[in-house]
Amino acid sequence: MDSLEKQTLQVAKEIVVKFIEVGRISPANFAEHFAEIYDEILKTVSAGRGKLPATEPKPAPKKKDKAD
Repeated sequence: MDSLEKQTLQVAKEIVVKFIEVGRISPANFAEHFAEIYDEILKTVSAGRGKLPATEPKPAPKKKDKAD
């Protein structure tokens, strides 16, 4: 399991636990919801990794001469 999968697992766990705490899902159907949430997070993060544009530093603004 690579780092991305471990982080996805942790985030999915936190989301499911929070949903159980607020009563959105029950512990009885934990497995069904966990798998769906994990898959969606992994899909979203993986898609985002390939679509991030390469960032280049912006050039520094030109200094004005005192004579201007």
